[in-house]
Amino acid sequence: MRTIVRRRLIAACAAVSIGVAAHTGAAQARSATVTVSADQPGARISRYIYGQFAEHLGRGVYEGIWVGEDSPIPNTRGFRNDVIEALRRLKVPVVRWPGGCFADEYHWKDGIGRREQRPVRINTHWGWVEETNAFGTHEFLDFVELIGADAYVAGNVGSGSPREMAEWVEYITGEGNSALAQLRRRNGREKPWRLPFFGVGNETWGCGGNMRPEYFADLYRQFATFIKAPEGNRPVKVASGANGDDYRWTEVMLSQAARYMDAYSVHYYTLPGRWEAKGPATGFAEDQWASTLSHALFMDELVAKHSAIMDKYDPEKRIGLYVDEWGTWYDPTPGHNPAFLYQQNTIRDALVAALTFNILHRHAERVRMANIAQMVNVLQAMILTDGEKMLLTPTYHVFEMYIPFQDATFLPVQIEAPRYTYGDWNLPGVDASAARSPDGGLYLALVNLDPNRPVTVSARINGVSARGAEGRVLTASAIDSHNTFDAPDTVRPRPFRGVRRGDALQFELPARSVAVVAVRE
Repeated sequence: MRTIVRRRLIAACAAVSIGVAAHTGAAQARSATVTVSADQPGARISRYIYGQFAEHLGRGVYEGIWVGEDSPIPNTRGFRNDVIEALRRLKVPVVRWPGGCFADEYHWKDGIGRREQRPVRINTHWGWVEETNAFGTHEFLDFVELIGADAYVAGNVGSGSPREMAEWVEYITGEGNSALAQLRRRNGREKPWRLPFFGVGNETWGCGGNMRPEYFADLYRQFATFIKAPEGNRPVKVASGANGDDYRWTEVMLSQAARYMDAYSVHYYTLPGRWEAKGPATGFAEDQWASTLSHALFMDELVAKHSAIMDKYDPEKRIGLYVDEWGTWYDPTPGHNPAFLYQQNTIRDALVAALTFNILHRHAERVRMANIAQMVNVLQAMILTDGEKMLLTPTYHVFEMYIPFQDATFLPVQIEAPRYTYGDWNLPGVDASAARSPDGGLYLALVNLDPNRPVTVSARINGVSARGAEGRVLTASAIDSHNTFDAPDTVRPRPFRGVRRGDALQFELPARSVAVVAVRE
């Protein structure tokens, strides 16, 4: 999971190349203009950009998703009901599992059969704790069916074999009377599961084997050759890709193995500082607000450069770019096991999520999946739990607000807005995205990066006679406002609207906010 993030002052600020103009002079009113070209539709924004990630790490799976049938926490076949219901409301399109670094020490046969007979292993990556294997293949695939999502299984290249990986795929998808299909039936599943996505390795440059790209390119070709499934249930083969801005890794992989892959992954984490001193999740000052958002904006440059390399070897854009690990990563939370990567989730994280979605929308021709790290109780989570208690984070609310963008058609946006500056940090003050949803509605997302000052946004929508707009806005009283188990609704969406002023819609966008509205035509 680890991504090395370099501090960037200039590149990240210029990352959003959408015509942002600076307003100078403290006396000038803070206003911005957003122009949506509704008459120039672009690529489809894949719903899989809103994917999730669940690794055997800390309390992400055990207690976060799985409590067991005998738990006093209300559950369905061992899955906690409150988490299931919350995820259903998000319309989660896909979940990646079992890792992450854990994937390359996971041997799938440990997690099938009667739970009381499954071997106990040690999770050497995340805290050296016992892994009971109570949550295995059947449980994961049951879970994604319960929440209405697709499965993305990450295979073990680092410590596994081509045969082990091939047999796992056959166990999941086998239709006939092979030994593995019959074993699955004896374990309680008569029909094969759907397996839409299968990852070949994870972070093979690091925890997945510390490989060179030249070596992994050959290894990927070998492993991918043996991933076979019945027609109609053949998974997308995802190649383990680059660590952040390691463009050489992408160059080698695409030049040597493009014809054998259907998708290529990149991992990128947003840090306020450097890897050795990331910064706290709460109680931070404005300089870390600015640095975090600036590093989040670097996603634009990152995706653009990896996409350009992919274009050289795949000009038809057959291969999807999957940012299948992204999100904020802070210093360990005091009072928690540091290896469990538990952190609070503030309005700052909500803005990181919204900015990331807006960037990925702009690259929808190439980016076809993204998976935030992670779903429950780990890093930038949707949900936090504490025994029987559960709360929804600000990031959860952004995912829910952005649902209309799933499988929507991208609409180009131009922005003229004041800059937000703090010390050496100089960022665009406003970001935006627009799309035509599958049901025909026109949606506009607005982000005010300035933590101190509201902005008046005038939105002109070419090709549409806009009469008004209604939706919701997410903001908070402080830059580190967050929800707690005692106050779970401190940060939650509230009604928001825009009114027609001449030929534009006008919005009063609060400081440190995200808004999504439906435009009335």
